[in-house]
Amino acid sequence: MRDAITDEILATEVDELLTTGEAAKVLNSSRQHVVNLCERGDLPFVTVGTHRRVRRRDVEALRSRTARMSRDQRRSLWLAHAVAGAIARDPGTALDIARDNLDRLREQARGQATRWLDEWERLLRGPVQRILTALTAPSPKGRELRQNTPFAGVLPDEERARVLDAWAEFDRGKTS
Repeated sequence: MRDAITDEILATEVDELLTTGEAAKVLNSSRQHVVNLCERGDLPFVTVGTHRRVRRRDVEALRSRTARMSRDQRRSLWLAHAVAGAIARDPGTALDIARDNLDRLREQARGQATRWLDEWERLLRGPVQRILTALTAPSPKGRELRQNTPFAGVLPDEERARVLDAWAEFDRGKTS
């Protein structure tokens, strides 16, 4: 069951309109490819003046249909669920660690990483539920956020090792 915070997050991502050029960057393709997807009906669009605009949600859905999570991304998501548990158990301590880490990460961040650190900073100012949702989202945006996570050290080393051992056992037993 979704709550109001989850609905707000989804609405923010859902309603964002992108140009075909911006969509091409998200899809790692050419702008013409995005135009062709629109013309074939594979990517819904609206017209603003004489220009096509596509919803971020539709672009991300297309991207996630074609981009399965790698083994490392699945492991990262598994670990993120454990971190979410630690946040749920003791939000004050976990968020203090994340804020301190964020400050340190900003000192050395360049390029795209700064975008994701800005997003974490925004999330850390909001409700805990929003942080948990973002941290455990299997979406491409969730994957990017986990690649730039400020939650290092939230799990004690011994617990982190147990979680990774459990992941390895789960992954070995997986058939697909």
